[in-house]
Amino acid sequence: MRILVSGASVAGPVLAFWLTRYGHEVTVVERSPVLRKTGGHAVDLFKPAMDISERMGVLPRVESLATGTTRLSFLREGTRTPITGDVTKIFAAASDRHVEIMRDDLSEIYHDATREDVEYVFGDSVTAIGDDGEVTFEKGLPRRFDLVVGADGLHSNVRRLVFGEVAKSFTGAYLAVLSLPRDEGVPGAMTGHIGPGRSAAVYGAEHLDDARAVFLFRSPELSYHHRDVARQKELLRAAFAGLHPQVDEWLSFLDSGAAFYFDSITQLREDTWSRGRVALVGDAAYCPGPAIGGSTSLAVLGAYVLAGELSRAGDHSAAFARYEHEMRGIVHDSRAFALGVAKTLIPATKAGVWGLTRGMQVVTALPSWLVRPLAKLNSKGVRMHDSFPVRDYGRQGAGTPAP
Repeated sequence: MRILVSGASVAGPVLAFWLTRYGHEVTVVERSPVLRKTGGHAVDLFKPAMDISERMGVLPRVESLATGTTRLSFLREGTRTPITGDVTKIFAAASDRHVEIMRDDLSEIYHDATREDVEYVFGDSVTAIGDDGEVTFEKGLPRRFDLVVGADGLHSNVRRLVFGEVAKSFTGAYLAVLSLPRDEGVPGAMTGHIGPGRSAAVYGAEHLDDARAVFLFRSPELSYHHRDVARQKELLRAAFAGLHPQVDEWLSFLDSGAAFYFDSITQLREDTWSRGRVALVGDAAYCPGPAIGGSTSLAVLGAYVLAGELSRAGDHSAAFARYEHEMRGIVHDSRAFALGVAKTLIPATKAGVWGLTRGMQVVTALPSWLVRPLAKLNSKGVRMHDSFPVRDYGRQGAGTPAP
């Protein structure tokens, strides 16, 4: 089949990789004129996404570009002594196999794994999708495809065209990321400040030429457009006024033209991700909440499952139904988990801040051999992401056997 995928971030290239391995002809269209390298936050790959990356033959490169963050240090608002934590132990509790990597690096890795076999069209976007598979573009000539897949993120253009407005749930929190000069961060460490309803931290990595500041805060829903950067910066300054002079220093770089990201932490609540010839995958379909719900790992898994179901089904309708069935339970668990994480990571009270930092100290103090066995007692809690099965659809890419 000839399949169009909209979006070249994470889910799109992973889907394209597996579709081409199953004999399909794939085109990926991306609104950005080049592969996006716009800063942004680190993302987590848990065991299922790591297993899939290994089957794709890209795991060594993924691991080589890990951020390498091993230490946490936070100063509670109004105190003078920082609280420290061991990231290695914290993630050992969460996953048997985990890597933190910058989203742009991950996108580039998946793109490079597919660019020889997949047609990439940058600087264009879909404007209409016909029932017969005819697709019109903002710039290019109309083309006909057997199937179209939206892998274009939380603000998906394909979803808007085919599904219209869908059910969303605002978690009550916002995320912002700002690029800082490299010497503002220390490779291997995240340092920051936390108070009721807000936290700000900065980190670096050996291979990055900048540092990244990440801001999380609670708020009633704010009024702004997702492309109105000036308004977003204004809201961020207001949210962090008075937390700490060092945070004010980080915010001063908002005027430097550095890479900047701001968005609400919003869940998509729809449980149907296909209509006719069109399907959605990743954040375009079931975003559980950026930064809190394992959305990147979920996108990798969803792309793998969608391609696998298309490879074994007699028609796309059956494949889409199987894909939705396979992913629905995982998505529901991720949504519930993300809501809990939002409350935990951004405590609303001083007592909650104390509890969060104290919990970090307790995990750090535990012997390494005890951390993982204790966490495994609750697969719906911190181990939830590792509980997702990765099916073997019978054909492996890059000459790598299934584990």
